[in-house]
Amino acid sequence: MNDHLSKQFDLELENIRTRILQMGGLVERQVLAAVDAFSTGNLEEMQQVIDNDREVDAHEVGIDEDCTLLIARRQPTARDLRLVMAISRIVTDLERIGDKASKIARMSKKLHQAGGQRIPRLSDVHHCGRLANDMLQGSLDSLARMDVDAARQVIGADKAIDAAFNAILRQLITYMMEDPRTISEALDIIWIAKAIERVGDHATNIAENVIYVVGGVDIRHSAPAASKADGA
Repeated sequence: MNDHLSKQFDLELENIRTRILQMGGLVERQVLAAVDAFSTGNLEEMQQVIDNDREVDAHEVGIDEDCTLLIARRQPTARDLRLVMAISRIVTDLERIGDKASKIARMSKKLHQAGGQRIPRLSDVHHCGRLANDMLQGSLDSLARMDVDAARQVIGADKAIDAAFNAILRQLITYMMEDPRTISEALDIIWIAKAIERVGDHATNIAENVIYVVGGVDIRHSAPAASKADGA
């Protein structure tokens, strides 16, 4: 690849990286807004999250097309090819996080409009949402800086979200056992909490892809200790 083509490739690759970080910023705002709306009962904010999901989907389609064209035109190799492949996977995770944010907003809207609230809006759900958003933010920061240590921290943080989800589940089971009238509402809140927990899983996937780009080691289905084998 001559100097001119190499510079052009770098520009195209940097443009894709910039766009995926922009998409990540949008998705991060979606998650935060959805979780806050669950706590506050803000119907307008819930609807805004639902409507913005179309913008997330448009980002996914556009970035995927750019990645395909870049591979076809430039035929990247080694780390450049790993980066393009990882971006393609990351954009899928971001789109799915956007779906989860929309689901949280839809379920929150359903709960609010149903009225007759029997279960207080659990503070643990909001706490779990903040943890998930912190993980997402950390994964995007690790992508922006190609920082393996930051990516490892994100992966390690997933246990805290799992623990928070299990605590919410125990609380809701108690409500359902003590008062069967709470079952329908409790199940909806469980779906919201599960969507939040899945945001953490997708943030973990993003962090694992950062490690793949930097070190060339795919740790997606490895034991946690395997992430230490990701040397440059």
